[in-house]
Amino acid sequence: MGLEKTTRMNYLFDFYQELLTPKQRSYMMLYYLDDHSLGEIAEEYDITRQAVYDNIRRTEAMLEEYERKLQLFEKFQKRQQLVSSFEKQPFTEERIQQFLDELKEWD
Repeated sequence: MGLEKTTRMNYLFDFYQELLTPKQRSYMMLYYLDDHSLGEIAEEYDITRQAVYDNIRRTEAMLEEYERKLQLFEKFQKRQQLVSSFEKQPFTEERIQQFLDELKEWD
């Protein structure tokens, strides 16, 4: 699994974990945060690797759907980029107003 996908899933999980069931949260935490294998998770829950795989893939799809609808991660990334660019330039009234205008556009 690629680092980019893992990083994205970790962010989506951070934003949307409260919308998941306890079992979904547990599988995702073990797989993405604790780096357990499908076999290790299956053994812990006394189920098949396939069942763990299916649950994780469904949960990933749910997280992506939540992001498609709510765009919390996308807005977070935009804010991070805006703050970063803002910090590199002098603080002028015009620059501050531009910063605020950009923030308002996203909501």
